[in-house]
Amino acid sequence: MSFLSRWPAAALVCLATTGAAQELFAESPALSSAPLAVAHRGASAYRPEHTLAAYELAIDQGADFIEPDLVSTKDGVLICRHDLDLATTTDVAKKFPDRRREITVGEKKYSGWFAFDFTLAEIKTLRAREPNEFRAHAYDGQYEVPTFDEYLDLIERKTKDCGRPIGIIPEIKSSTYHAAQGVPIEDRLLKTLTDRGYPNDAKPCIIQSFEVANLKLLAGKTKFQLLQLIGAPKDIPVDVAAQGGTRTYGEMMTPPGLAEIAKYAWGVGPPKEAILPRDKQNRLQPANKWITDAHAAGLKVIPFTFKPEPQFLAEDYHDNPAAELTRWVEMGVDGVFVDAPDFGVRAVRKAAK
Repeated sequence: MSFLSRWPAAALVCLATTGAAQELFAESPALSSAPLAVAHRGASAYRPEHTLAAYELAIDQGADFIEPDLVSTKDGVLICRHDLDLATTTDVAKKFPDRRREITVGEKKYSGWFAFDFTLAEIKTLRAREPNEFRAHAYDGQYEVPTFDEYLDLIERKTKDCGRPIGIIPEIKSSTYHAAQGVPIEDRLLKTLTDRGYPNDAKPCIIQSFEVANLKLLAGKTKFQLLQLIGAPKDIPVDVAAQGGTRTYGEMMTPPGLAEIAKYAWGVGPPKEAILPRDKQNRLQPANKWITDAHAAGLKVIPFTFKPEPQFLAEDYHDNPAAELTRWVEMGVDGVFVDAPDFGVRAVRKAAK
């Protein structure tokens, strides 16, 4: 039986939290020495991403933190989607064929069906689907697009059911573009979290973004832990480019750049390929100093994204996703963004022993 098909809907019920999360919950806001298992878009290797089913399965598999990516509807409701274009993960093209249009984000043009062009009532008529052809599509059409409030309702219910805190790590998507559309995310996110009693030791929360200005703004008005996401080394953050800036993500990960990030953020989330590159034969090359340099600046490091499928693994791992995760835990990261939380939980538990 394939490891991708072995988890039924209620496969594992409320696994005990990892050692890392136990220490984090006891010592918040400091992070323990053992790494966190962060469910990337929920258990997205097993269920359509950013559905309540994916989030719940991630919790049942023992993930410490559950990631919801946030975009806004036309009427200002935060919903859980990774892409602005709803067509990648829903049946919007079939239900609203005449609503396609073109937009420009940064220097890139996109054509699609965008969340901020639809009301919540319209969004709720859609059904989620698996966006990747290499994953199973058995659950396509079964789940709604959840709101952020519905995600938080699930977190609260599962926290009570499991008897353990479940961390949340919302990512603000396309902050600059949402603001330009008249539906900025940050203040609504903060109000929702504050109304729900975040943050406190029983409700761990980390806010993340690929942009810089919004995290600096949040740092000046909140006590939330902030994670600066890092894109490809040669790319420039959208908000920096919009202001005429030229600093790349690669420059942000130099010692001076990391010292600057440490003034407003708790940690960084870099792409794993930028730290541990591969050659043309898909063999691992020596790691750079990003992890060491980030720790020297006082920052935590949670790289992304660990996928379980063999085609995403270096030859060195021999088709074993657990071997990859173990390698990264041994490299000293503070957490891992994983599509298959069960593998992530096993790796961090092994490291915590």
